[in-house]
Amino acid sequence: MRSAVKAVVETGLDWAGVTRLARHRMDGRVLVLAYHNVVPDGTAAGDLANHLPVSRFAAQLEELRATHDVIPLSEMMRPAPARGRPRVAITFDDAYRGAVTLGVDELTRRAMPATIFVAPAFVGGRSFWWDALATPEGLDPAVRTRALVDLAGGDEAIRRWAASAGLVVARVPDVACAASDEELARAAARPGVTLGSHSWSHPNLTRLAPSELAAELSRPREWLRARFANVIDWLAYPYGLHDKAVAAAAAGAGYAAAVAISGGWVPRTAPDHFAIPRVNIAPGLSIRGFALRAAGLLCD
Repeated sequence: MRSAVKAVVETGLDWAGVTRLARHRMDGRVLVLAYHNVVPDGTAAGDLANHLPVSRFAAQLEELRATHDVIPLSEMMRPAPARGRPRVAITFDDAYRGAVTLGVDELTRRAMPATIFVAPAFVGGRSFWWDALATPEGLDPAVRTRALVDLAGGDEAIRRWAASAGLVVARVPDVACAASDEELARAAARPGVTLGSHSWSHPNLTRLAPSELAAELSRPREWLRARFANVIDWLAYPYGLHDKAVAAAAAGAGYAAAVAISGGWVPRTAPDHFAIPRVNIAPGLSIRGFALRAAGLLCD
């Protein structure tokens, strides 16, 4: 019922011209979209909040093609044209197999650039704890809090705790696991695809000791640069979690910028390069809901 009402409201706003007016007022501004995975239609995989059906992703790209200029993430800091369409950068967190294959295929068909943030510890087909512990209703908020706060977001520690607590640790479909080395290499060879760091093993960086934090930030940059040419010195904070100490450590590790997971439009002037906002695109969005968010409305 709630989703039906939401869809009616979104459609009404769009028909009333609110979306078009909002885009017009945001000429030249930048919005960074945060995706996670792209899966075949009808696939039920892990934590459903992260897995977008490919037909919906394709429809969203068509919407962007009609209304925005899609730019590489690394160019978003450049001055905007005097007048022009809103600009949008597309990003993926976690280097899921579906995103690296199906998602990149859809982008390539439209000659659209994107950045994939990689946590190298998972590359090679490993699953993520939040997918293994999710139920059809989603990830229990109490489990998420225990995992992120008490266990610092560490995959192995969370799985050990889950087993001791008698929680079901499910097998995750291959499309919802991290990509293999070969799949990531093929994606990285596509025009417009760049790679960035998502830490080494996807912990909650705010819960780490300084030495652990330094290793989590330095190792992925070294790993990526040893394998790929199209690496940018950008970081996506795991779980979107960061504080002043983490931002300072990222700057000290040599990153040029870092992105959060929410926040809406990038500020017009003097954005904090280590707290760049994004808009998280949830799989359940209608195309009108997506259009509203791409216009900078209804963003978290």
